[in-house]
Amino acid sequence: MRTDKLDKKQDNEPSPFKLILTLGIAGLISGIAIISIYEVTLPTITAYKAKVLREAVFKVLPGVIRIQKFQYADGHLQENNSDQNNDQSLYAGYNVDDALVGYAIPADGPGFQDTIGILYGYKPDLQLIVGMEVLESRETPGLGDKIFKDADFQENFKALAIYPRITMVKKGKKSSPNEVDAISGATISSKAVVKILNKSQEKWFERLRKSE
Repeated sequence: MRTDKLDKKQDNEPSPFKLILTLGIAGLISGIAIISIYEVTLPTITAYKAKVLREAVFKVLPGVIRIQKFQYADGHLQENNSDQNNDQSLYAGYNVDDALVGYAIPADGPGFQDTIGILYGYKPDLQLIVGMEVLESRETPGLGDKIFKDADFQENFKALAIYPRITMVKKGKKSSPNEVDAISGATISSKAVVKILNKSQEKWFERLRKSE
């Protein structure tokens, strides 16, 4: 009798094939749902990022009233009005007289937690960075996030010389125009921003000098 009950119970259990099939169907449905939601929300996310980027351009380039997107290709800058951005894109800013003020340059690199994305204003005629905005960061709240919350740290980028190279010093030790005061307790994040700027300038310095 007991054996009959066990056999009956085993017969009612789903086979491994059915379990795999059920899991596969569930995974497929979940994947379709995720892709559908992504496709629906992508235009909104893209539009929002474009808005944030545009607003940041005016912040990092004081005195600008008009901007123009450019793409570096075939050895020179070319106007590009597409919504697509890549690591060869940047923005020129012009004043009320339609004279070039400088360039807003997107750049990114690894931080302590994840990728840090920034936008900085650069005047090639003066070889100065004149503003910096953090566009993307997942740095530690209360520490690493000071790269965009700490007013003193942001002040470093109002007139930062790029020559011979941007260097970081301990907070309060800044004595040269190419130095950045680190954030106390967030040295790694501070170093990350400096490294991103130096790497970006290695790419753009000669390009922009030749475009003057």
